[in-house]
Amino acid sequence: MKILYGIQGTGHGHISRAREILPLLSNDAEVDVLLSGYNCKMSLENVRVMKKRGISLTYSNNGRVSLFQTIRNLKPITFLKDVNQLKPQSYDLVISDYEPVSAWAAYKAGVPSLALSHQAAFISDCSPRPARQSVLAEQILKKFAPCKSALGFHFRRYDSFVEPPIIRTEILNLNPESGNHVTVYLPAYHHDKLIPHLKKVKSAEWHIFSPSCSSGFKDANIWVNPVNNTGFLKSLETCRGVLTSGGFETCAEAMYLRKKLMVLPIQNQYEQLCNAAALQQMGINVAFNVTEQFSKRLEEWLHTANVRKLTDITDTDNLRNTIMNFANKKDTSTELFTKHLA
Repeated sequence: MKILYGIQGTGHGHISRAREILPLLSNDAEVDVLLSGYNCKMSLENVRVMKKRGISLTYSNNGRVSLFQTIRNLKPITFLKDVNQLKPQSYDLVISDYEPVSAWAAYKAGVPSLALSHQAAFISDCSPRPARQSVLAEQILKKFAPCKSALGFHFRRYDSFVEPPIIRTEILNLNPESGNHVTVYLPAYHHDKLIPHLKKVKSAEWHIFSPSCSSGFKDANIWVNPVNNTGFLKSLETCRGVLTSGGFETCAEAMYLRKKLMVLPIQNQYEQLCNAAALQQMGINVAFNVTEQFSKRLEEWLHTANVRKLTDITDTDNLRNTIMNFANKKDTSTELFTKHLA
């Protein structure tokens, strides 16, 4: 059994999920890994990876997707060349965690393919959406990395093929405590934009993890750190709360650890707006802009917000069995767990 596992490199959640799934699949199959995207600071240690440019979103320093820079960074000829040069016929199954090169290559070649991602959950109309839906963004979500079948992940089981979050082993092994600091991960904001607002909230300390920071420093009640997994986990374990964007994995991890959560979704990032809608339904505080009133909003959140916890997480052993049964086509009950698209 040979499997090609494609991973989207934009953001960190796709790689975090792959770190949990790859060892499970490697026990039963020979797995090759393809990683595409050009703005990720995480990697897969001790795993041989094929790297492709792919397609990534580009963020401004003010909390939004820069549509101009995103389009400017597209290399359509390179993308088509990468799709055409890939040989999916040599695999029994192609798995795509929202990775477009592997998905489109398998789609063109007629090779069995499985979307295994948070984004796959939005194939279902039952997954929450913002009040103002975007027809274009909906099509991009569904067509960006097309697969024949899908198994999605979301905060709740919104449909028969939607599983709860995978919580990485590093999070499961933490012993959470409640200190006096808030862990901040807002990658679309430069830390200089955040510091003036956080300084005003003196009732807490703030640990910012910023992709724009190359060397850590302290400013009043604020510690600014480069993005790094070890430091982030230590901060998350002992924090009072988490202030983050609308990324799926970080929000799920905060709720699993029973931390107060406030979300500031990246503007123009439709998936995060969908996540924000789901989180609001669950009682999570959501802000959409950093205004002059932002510090007051943070103060109120710190003193009045309740903790919302996850009701369920994915059993990775069952997930492995589902994927392998699907790959081997030995068990028709797999259809209960996957959405057949074509």
